[in-house]
Amino acid sequence: MIIYNDSLGRFRENVELNEMPDILLGKLREKGLSGGSPSEVNSWNNSLRFMKDALKDDYFSPDCQVAIEYNIPQTSKRVDFMIMGNSGEEDHVVIVELKQWAKVEKVDENCSHLVMSDLRSHEPVAHPSYQAYSYKCLILDYCDDIHVNSRTLIPCTYLHNLGEVYRPVIEDNLYSEWTAEAPAFLQKDVLKIRNFIKQYIHLKAEDDSLLYRIEEGRLKPTKSLQDALDSMLCGNEEFHLIDEQIVAYDKIMKAIKDSEKDGRKHVIIITGGPGTGKSVVAINVLAKCISDLKLNASYITKNMAPRKCYSVLLSKGNARKMVNLQKAIQSPFALPGTPVNGLDVGIYDEAHRMQKKPYMYPGNDMLEDAIKAARISVFFVDEDQRITVFDKYSVKTIEEYARREGAVLHRPYELVSQFRCDGSDGYISFLNNLLELKRTANTSFEFNKLKVKVFDDPVAMRDELRELNGINNKARMISGYCFDWNVKNKRGDWDIELPGGFRAKWNLEKDDHWAVNPASFEEVGCIHTCQGMEFDYVGVIIGRDLYYKDGHVRTDRNAVSKDDKSSGIGRRTTSDEEADQLIRRTYKVLLSRGLKGCYIYCVDAPLREYLKNMLCC
Repeated sequence: MIIYNDSLGRFRENVELNEMPDILLGKLREKGLSGGSPSEVNSWNNSLRFMKDALKDDYFSPDCQVAIEYNIPQTSKRVDFMIMGNSGEEDHVVIVELKQWAKVEKVDENCSHLVMSDLRSHEPVAHPSYQAYSYKCLILDYCDDIHVNSRTLIPCTYLHNLGEVYRPVIEDNLYSEWTAEAPAFLQKDVLKIRNFIKQYIHLKAEDDSLLYRIEEGRLKPTKSLQDALDSMLCGNEEFHLIDEQIVAYDKIMKAIKDSEKDGRKHVIIITGGPGTGKSVVAINVLAKCISDLKLNASYITKNMAPRKCYSVLLSKGNARKMVNLQKAIQSPFALPGTPVNGLDVGIYDEAHRMQKKPYMYPGNDMLEDAIKAARISVFFVDEDQRITVFDKYSVKTIEEYARREGAVLHRPYELVSQFRCDGSDGYISFLNNLLELKRTANTSFEFNKLKVKVFDDPVAMRDELRELNGINNKARMISGYCFDWNVKNKRGDWDIELPGGFRAKWNLEKDDHWAVNPASFEEVGCIHTCQGMEFDYVGVIIGRDLYYKDGHVRTDRNAVSKDDKSSGIGRRTTSDEEADQLIRRTYKVLLSRGLKGCYIYCVDAPLREYLKNMLCC
């Protein structure tokens, strides 16, 4: 989605007459998008004037097109400025990342993607050249059109307030890979950026629909982590980490280098909500450690679903490869047998699911064993995804254990931007508000192109999902703990029976890779088979453990299946308050598994109607 799209001539006039802030604010509101804070308006006022001056040359046809604030599909990221035209030989789109920084410095010799700026003085940020280049890669990833290719998109960055004294920093050899891909222009480089753009833009584009192709063209099937693992571990880039993700990645790389220098244990914690890219960063780190750095590294998670699915996808049915992967992708149950510092890097995904001493665990304390086993421990945490009474570990607990082991403790870093649910931060806010986990005063939520649909008929929901699953095996039905495991316990032929003739079984017995098994669509997955995974579309069946009454969404712990032995919700020692939070968190996890859409059926009719009213459908 592009907020502003007009001719270069009209853009110059809008800026000259100081009309751009009102136009952009109006477009944001018209499209139902958030944004337009005072700081953003101020940046429009400043940066767009510099772009107008850079493009103030009769060489550029006034009929060339300008686009401002392009929202990259399925992310929450926006490209600042694009100009489209023809060089005299072929059409191009120049991407310009605009920065108002007045000061900049390097973070560390090991952080080749990051800088510190005066506008973000407490945390490093992506080097603007890397940022511009990553936006080009994302657009190419998502735009399935032969007319949009690597030659079409030309990235650069314009730091129009940055003085000459900072040129040695921004153009340091540490960043040469990124500045070669996307040149950086500073305060005195008006002529330089103008001449750079002149290489690609002169006349009006021959293909008037080029920006439309980028904005509205057919998208490729969404890349999911499951799809990309094989090539990532073979050393090929599949996911282009952007913004906070690349900051987290470089922080981890720095911790690895620091540990090599000082010989001490290091612990780093990365936090983030569902869909912020924790697992993507984790797997990128694993690939880097194994393929490039030749380190003994393991991706370790208590959740069986991602372990099994990743192993199946990477081995491609090769039994020998499966054996080799046992060291790279492990269960924390292997930790007690690992010597102290036996791992160079332990990458602990979904670390909030680690437990002190779960049933049959051969060690004494899973978290303690994790820190002892690895020279560098990287923990990925979302405390809101603790879904059983046994999930006790938090950021605070990890920090306490790290100090106890004498480890160098790095300050936690948070991933914020949403890359699931069509990149909609608004949808995550909607879920927090719906489930009363974090109520917000603003109840106008923007879902981008995420398809959210409430069904009165569960059979109709399944039929629509089945059709979508036929495209690429990326649609699944999932539910909470609210239905009995009848088939497993030989009490009947069906586990889930709903009005209209809907009947289904829980996920296949002994099917460890339900999320990618083509035979699994007709079965309903539980939280343990889908946490840490993602699909194009999910159908969530909300049972009687969540209902609507007297203006509030409420929970009923007594509606949870007596067969549920994993959550602890039904235990007498579990308080009503804890049970309530576990049910709400479980549904937040389930409702945030979809990349392109979430379909919902509620057993409780009032909750169904309440959801429809909230969604205006």
